[in-house]
Amino acid sequence: MTEGNSGVDQSKPSIARVYDYLLGGKDHYVVDRAVGDTFKHDMPGSVAIAHANRQNLVRAVRELALAGIDQFIDMGSGLPTADNVHQVAQRQVPDARVVYIDSDPIVLAHGRALLEDHAHTRVLQADVRDPQAIREHPDTVELIDFDRPVAVVLSAILHHLNDDEDPRALVRYWQEQVPSGSYFFISHFRSGDNPQTAEAEAVLQSAFGRGRWRSDAEIRALFGDLEILEPGIVPSSLWRPDVASDPLHAGAAEAELTVWEQLIVGGLARKA
Repeated sequence: MTEGNSGVDQSKPSIARVYDYLLGGKDHYVVDRAVGDTFKHDMPGSVAIAHANRQNLVRAVRELALAGIDQFIDMGSGLPTADNVHQVAQRQVPDARVVYIDSDPIVLAHGRALLEDHAHTRVLQADVRDPQAIREHPDTVELIDFDRPVAVVLSAILHHLNDDEDPRALVRYWQEQVPSGSYFFISHFRSGDNPQTAEAEAVLQSAFGRGRWRSDAEIRALFGDLEILEPGIVPSSLWRPDVASDPLHAGAAEAELTVWEQLIVGGLARKA
């Protein structure tokens, strides 16, 4: 990325840009790489968290599209990479509509450049903690029909909210906005009560001044009374793995995963 990009505070790391760096992208600055390198060099194997989460998202979106869902709201979408939500969904449903939400101005710029010819996709620069503003945004109103089922994607975003920001209330707000038959995909850092968890959480707090790795019970509570579908809330590598593309983890036991792969979990739920 051009280091002189105007309008962006290059002195502070961005969650979206650090993820981009860990996933092998090119849209990051020195300050982002410094955080990413802490994971890469000081915590060998931790980068598997980012990759496991991304592949879990891809599988979940594909299954939703195959089930006929054609509307998606992706909260904290991050920088464009391979197999974005709209690409995965539109392979199955060409007219699938996707609204991406992120607060990083770089995400907005790159997303709009990538999607300028996509009539069914929008990128909004907004704060996920202000769901009403997102819900009432003209692009959301234009693209998403809230009288029909919607998939709300909360991939690796709720763990960046502190407890006093009430991530459960955020899920509940969207649950109240969408009709029966809608879906929620949530992935989240999972506390393992081990040195790796403590070290990684400390890096998160130091770099961004926020973030919580939550217990299994706390993550389950984020879903409220939504119906959690099989296989439940499980390590991302074990969430309906592709036998062809990932034979190692297809049907594998949790004990066979690395400690890092056990620290990111995902789950898909349906509103009855």
